[in-house]
Amino acid sequence: MGNPLSLTSDERPEHSVTIKSFAIGVHEITVGDYRKFAQATGAKMPKLGPMAEQNDIPITFLSWNDALAYAKWLSQQTGKEYSLPSEAQWEYAARAGTSTPYWWGRGIGRGNAHCFACDTGLDPRQPTAVGRFKANPFGLHDTAGNAQEWVYDCFHSSYDGAPGDGGVFEGGDCSVRVLRGGGYGSGPDRLTNSARDKLRVERGNDQSGLRVVRRN
Repeated sequence: MGNPLSLTSDERPEHSVTIKSFAIGVHEITVGDYRKFAQATGAKMPKLGPMAEQNDIPITFLSWNDALAYAKWLSQQTGKEYSLPSEAQWEYAARAGTSTPYWWGRGIGRGNAHCFACDTGLDPRQPTAVGRFKANPFGLHDTAGNAQEWVYDCFHSSYDGAPGDGGVFEGGDCSVRVLRGGGYGSGPDRLTNSARDKLRVERGNDQSGLRVVRRN
């Protein structure tokens, strides 16, 4: 986990993590998925503008608090335990057994994901339908680009002291949490398997979304 060649400390030090079995969503949670939650609970839908009726695009403008509330509601509805992935779970799933910066290779290439400069012909000012691009070797779509994905972990400026069992990295300032994977407006450097971003838990932006894990 991590990147020893990174110019920023938050991807270092590279370290080994043992991951226990878990299930993770094939797709990012969509507008249609989130609308069911909003209708059932009275939660506000984000202001998506002209994209509001596109049920197959990833939900964005979510805060970490919003994302966690959705996972808790899904648990109540299904009787299964859903949550946000730990950062280690997310990176394991995104890497999908590969060792290159992107699961498909060393460079961003053409047509591999939805991002600024991904050379897809799509509008880099808005998300696109989930599953449009080829899945990684674990069968997961859009782990790079489209929406940034909240994980459970508190943000730390480095991996010093990070757990080696794949669990959540707690401690520090937990009012700031981590997003992974880059979004539709991100540059190629933010889409690598090891790249990290952060926001305060009560804030979202036009790229912040989620993917859930199931623990039982």
